[in-house]
Parts: sequence; structure tokens; C-alpha cells
Amino acid sequence: MSFSTLPQNASLKPKPFKAHVSDDELKLFTQLVKLSPIGPSTFENETADVKDFNHFGVSRAWLSEAKKQWETSYDWRKTEDRINSYPNFTVPIEEDGFTFDVHFIALFSAKKDAAPLMLLHGWPGSFLEFVDTLDLLEKKYTPETLPFHVIVPSLPGYGYSSGPSTKKNFNTEGIASVCDKLMTGLGFSSYISQGGDIGSFVSRVLGATAPACKAVHINLAIGLTAEGNEVESLSQEEKIGLGRYGAFGEMGNAYARMHGTRPSTIGLVLSSNPIAQLAWIGEKFLQWTDVSPPIASILDSVTLYWFTQSFARAIFPYRQFFAPPATFFHNEEKYFINKPMGYSWHPKELAPVPKAWVAKTGNLVWYKGHEKGGHFASMELPEQFLDDMESFVGEVWPTVQK
Repeated sequence: MSFSTLPQNASLKPKPFKAHVSDDELKLFTQLVKLSPIGPSTFENETADVKDFNHFGVSRAWLSEAKKQWETSYDWRKTEDRINSYPNFTVPIEEDGFTFDVHFIALFSAKKDAAPLMLLHGWPGSFLEFVDTLDLLEKKYTPETLPFHVIVPSLPGYGYSSGPSTKKNFNTEGIASVCDKLMTGLGFSSYISQGGDIGSFVSRVLGATAPACKAVHINLAIGLTAEGNEVESLSQEEKIGLGRYGAFGEMGNAYARMHGTRPSTIGLVLSSNPIAQLAWIGEKFLQWTDVSPPIASILDSVTLYWFTQSFARAIFPYRQFFAPPATFFHNEEKYFINKPMGYSWHPKELAPVPKAWVAKTGNLVWYKGHEKGGHFASMELPEQFLDDMESFVGEVWPTVQK
């Protein structure tokens, strides 16, 4: 038996998927990268410190070096080979009158008591965030010993998943419904959802509204604020984290306000030029991480966005979060998670919200505060992320599966 063997009781019929762009597409892309200019030197881009929310953004020097690597040494075919080394599938799922062609990577277990675990990314992430974790699982377990069924979807509008519809509105609750239909259609009457970034909001909606979602783990809880003198009782690490949270709120979220209030404009602008998209997305991978990823890793993510035309399709959730009336779900009573919830805290998350604040939004039964790590938990420290998953799932699954 292999990791690609679907559960026997699956009602959906996923088709195997292979990532591949044509030679002509690849040639055109290489030409676009080569011909796309980098803007002139300015005081701002020559002195920019991307790790500082208050200091201008990505530097011209970094963008120039990344462009050089894209032109001369980067090989997308190697990345396609790595993607295709895992079991990839697509499956049609109908939601609100529109049929999504949903892409997902899966490692299916042969264990009867394996916990179905869905891992959800956000923006500017993708399923690529989890490939190092999948590598660890394949090395550590066989299909007969793997304790999880691991399902990693491309969210609707992202990567190799289609949508949303060009004729009607779509939102985070719709994403959650598609993800729930995916998991239950794969034969899982009970499952656990884990998410960061937009995936954390989707996981919250699932935990609060989907009967089959029995537990939720998140590593982002942006939108929560202090009440009264709550800050005084926090640890020194949490207070430092709130300083970072405050800097993001004041100077680090201009991109999100653009996504939320002018998605048409920014979507068209950044879909016209790969270097512009690299600057916009690359800044976030540099700024939101503890240790900056290698340029090649960032190029993987941006190249995926480019070839799948994801950028303009993927930013629709920001209208809920940053266009009035904005909501982050946490403070709405209907999205309180009564089921077991876990939370991993990372010091370089863009919003390192204290444990006590998260506990007000759900039944927080598991918590881990880390000394390292940022916004892209699985990508940055896959061993640490896997430890968290094994600990959380091992603790809650025996109590929630039915």
C-alpha cells in the first residue's frame, strides 16, 4: 500500500494531478523576468530594512539579487519534480452553484485509527509551505504506521485550485464549506483542521460550524486586543510580541488594506509583471519570518503564483478583514470554538497574540510557546511544526473521534 491509497469509503473520486507548465510558457516567463526592469535607486530602497515594519520594505539590492537568480540559476522544473513526488489530486466540489476544481496533496494512512488532519495555508503562502513537513512524515513513517491522514489543499483561488466565480461574491465561509466537503467527501466523518494566516480563519469557521471538524489548531489569532489591565500580567516575551503586533498594525498592513479595498486594481497591477509580484510577495516572506528563507524558496512560491495566475484570484478574503465592516471572526460569538483548540505561539509571528487572549475565543486545551519561528510555521521550522501536530493530535484525537 502507498501513501496515495484513498479511504475505501470516499464518496469523491479525485483524479491524480501532475504539475507541469509547457516549454512555451516557461520560455515566455524567462523572457518576462529578463525584460522586466527594476526601479531606480532611491533613499528608501537603498536604506530599507525589510525586517523592520517601520522601515520602507524590501530593498533594491535584495530584489536585484533575486531577479539575477531567477534569470540565471533558478529551475522551475526541479520544483515541479518535487511537487510531483507527492500524491497530488484534483476533485470537483460544488459550492453555492459554482464548481471548484480543488487541488490537494495527501499522505493517506493505512492505520484504521489514523487522525484525518487538514493543513491550511494562507496568503502569500500555498501548499508549498508544508512540503518539508511532508518530507519528514514520509521519512519517519510508512503508510502502515503513519498516525495521520494528511490533506493539504490549495485554497479556492490559490495555486492549482480553480475559482472563485467571476459572477458572484465569495468569502472565507465559502472556503470553509469547500474544505469541509473535501474532507467529508474523502470519507472522513471526523477530522482536525490546522491553519495559519487565512487558514486560521478558515479553521475557526470549521471548528465553530462544521460538525465533522472535531478540533482546531491555529498559529495565528490576529484581531484580538487587550481588555483593561491585561497587558500587565503578560510575560516579557508576550509583551515584546505585542510590540511587534502593534508595529504591524501601524506600519505593516498597508498591503492588506490595498487587498481589501482595491483588489481589482492591485490584482491587475501585480499580474502584469513578475518582478513586481516578486517584490510584493517576497517582502512578506522576508519580513514575517524569524530567519529569512533562501531566495530560491521565495522564488518557488512566487513562480507558483505566476504560473497559476493566483495573485488576483487569491486576495478576495481580505475584503472581509480590511474593508468595512471588517471582521476577524474571533470576537463573534457564533465563531467561538467549543471543541478542543490548540495554539502555537511564535515570537516573530506578525501578530504574536498572548495565550490568555486566544483562550477567550475557544476551548483552548493545548498550547505551546516557542522561542523561535514566525508566520510560516511549517515552512520555517518543519521539525518543530511536526512536533506540535503530533502532540496536539495525540492529545485530542482519542477524545473527539466518533
